[in-house]
Amino acid sequence: MGKGMATIRPTLLQKLQALPPRRLAEVEAFVEFLAEREIRAVAAERLGESLAKLDSLNLPPISDEEIEVEIEAARRERAASRD
Repeated sequence: MGKGMATIRPTLLQKLQALPPRRLAEVEAFVEFLAEREIRAVAAERLGESLAKLDSLNLPPISDEEIEVEIEAARRERAASRD
Protein backbone atom coordinates (compact mmCIF):
# COMPACT_ATOMS: atom_id res chain seq x y z
CA MET A 1 0.00 0.00 0.00
CA GLY A 2 1.39 3.39 -0.99
CA LYS A 3 2.10 6.14 1.54
CA GLY A 4 -0.70 8.30 0.11
CA MET A 5 -3.28 5.57 0.60
CA ALA A 6 -2.41 5.23 4.30
CA THR A 7 -3.19 8.92 4.89
CA ILE A 8 -6.37 8.87 2.78
CA ARG A 9 -7.87 5.66 4.10
CA PRO A 10 -9.70 6.91 7.27
CA THR A 11 -11.25 9.87 5.46
CA LEU A 12 -12.15 7.78 2.45
CA LEU A 13 -13.74 5.11 4.63
CA GLN A 14 -15.83 7.73 6.42
CA LYS A 15 -17.06 9.11 3.10
CA LEU A 16 -17.83 5.66 1.78
CA GLN A 17 -19.79 4.78 4.91
CA ALA A 18 -21.95 7.86 4.38
CA LEU A 19 -22.94 6.87 0.83
CA PRO A 20 -26.21 5.12 0.01
CA PRO A 21 -25.93 1.55 -1.33
CA ARG A 22 -26.44 2.48 -4.98
CA ARG A 23 -23.62 5.02 -4.80
CA LEU A 24 -21.38 2.41 -3.15
CA ALA A 25 -22.11 0.15 -6.11
CA GLU A 26 -20.99 2.95 -8.45
CA VAL A 27 -17.80 3.44 -6.43
CA GLU A 28 -17.10 -0.29 -6.53
CA ALA A 29 -17.62 -0.39 -10.31
CA PHE A 30 -15.30 2.59 -10.74
CA VAL A 31 -12.61 1.01 -8.56
CA GLU A 32 -12.87 -2.18 -10.63
CA PHE A 33 -12.55 -0.06 -13.80
CA LEU A 34 -9.42 1.60 -12.42
CA ALA A 35 -7.91 -1.75 -11.44
CA GLU A 36 -8.56 -3.16 -14.93
CA ARG A 37 -7.08 -0.06 -16.52
CA GLU A 38 -3.95 -0.51 -14.40
CA ILE A 39 -3.68 -4.15 -15.46
CA ARG A 40 -4.00 -3.12 -19.13
CA ALA A 41 -1.38 -0.39 -18.70
CA VAL A 42 1.09 -2.87 -17.21
CA ALA A 43 0.34 -5.36 -20.00
CA ALA A 44 0.82 -2.65 -22.63
CA GLU A 45 4.14 -1.68 -21.08
CA ARG A 46 5.29 -5.31 -21.12
CA LEU A 47 4.17 -5.68 -24.73
CA GLY A 48 6.10 -2.56 -25.68
CA GLU A 49 9.21 -3.91 -24.00
CA SER A 50 8.78 -7.26 -25.75
CA LEU A 51 8.32 -5.61 -29.12
CA ALA A 52 11.43 -3.50 -28.57
CA LYS A 53 13.43 -6.64 -27.75
CA LEU A 54 12.04 -8.38 -30.81
CA ASP A 55 12.86 -5.39 -32.97
CA SER A 56 16.42 -5.35 -31.65
CA LEU A 57 16.93 -8.87 -33.10
CA ASN A 58 16.73 -7.39 -36.61
CA LEU A 59 14.93 -10.46 -37.94
CA PRO A 60 13.59 -10.36 -41.50
CA PRO A 61 9.85 -9.68 -41.68
CA ILE A 62 7.48 -12.63 -41.96
CA SER A 63 5.54 -12.87 -45.22
CA ASP A 64 1.76 -13.07 -45.35
CA GLU A 65 2.10 -16.66 -46.57
CA GLU A 66 4.28 -17.61 -43.58
CA ILE A 67 1.71 -16.06 -41.25
CA GLU A 68 -1.07 -18.08 -42.89
CA VAL A 69 0.95 -21.29 -42.50
CA GLU A 70 1.46 -20.57 -38.78
CA ILE A 71 -2.22 -19.79 -38.28
CA GLU A 72 -3.32 -22.99 -40.02
CA ALA A 73 -0.83 -25.05 -38.00
CA ALA A 74 -2.13 -23.53 -34.75
CA ARG A 75 -5.73 -24.25 -35.81
CA ARG A 76 -4.90 -27.87 -36.64
CA GLU A 77 -3.09 -28.28 -33.31
CA ARG A 78 -6.03 -26.80 -31.40
CA ALA A 79 -8.51 -29.01 -33.28
CA ALA A 80 -6.39 -32.11 -32.61
CA SER A 81 -6.24 -31.33 -28.88
CA ARG A 82 -10.07 -31.18 -28.73
CA ASP A 83 -10.48 -34.65 -30.25
